[in-house]
Amino acid sequence: MNGALTAYASCVVVLFLKMFAVSCYQGLFRLRHKAFTNAEDAAVFKRAARDQELAQVIRGSRAWANDLENIPAFFALGGLAIAVNAPAPVTASLSIVFTVARVLHTLAYLKGIQPWRTACYGVGIFCLLGLCASLMKTLLLP
Repeated sequence: MNGALTAYASCVVVLFLKMFAVSCYQGLFRLRHKAFTNAEDAAVFKRAARDQELAQVIRGSRAWANDLENIPAFFALGGLAIAVNAPAPVTASLSIVFTVARVLHTLAYLKGIQPWRTACYGVGIFCLLGLCASLMKTLLLP
């Protein structure tokens, strides 16, 4: 297994675990406060369903939505970079930096920290653009 594939695969696992942790974060707040918006969930705890989610659950949901706008693109671009044999050091580096940026973005999002949330988002986007450039260079200039 080459270095790019190892880095990419490791990053995919870390990003999955990060997204899973955000789901657990939301569930923890719902359980801790026994606050559910779905009637069937509230009924398990003999509570009435709430009209609105807890603020922490909403923030977690927004972080998740942001992940869904960015992480699938990374999965596709990183996988393609490996499939077309784009330069391994570039693919590995961009994968690692993207992953660190997304983890830090989520932490900043959940804590409501600006400008770090935006900065981490920007770093992630530049990594995606870097993967695009590396792919295009590999495909057009073999």
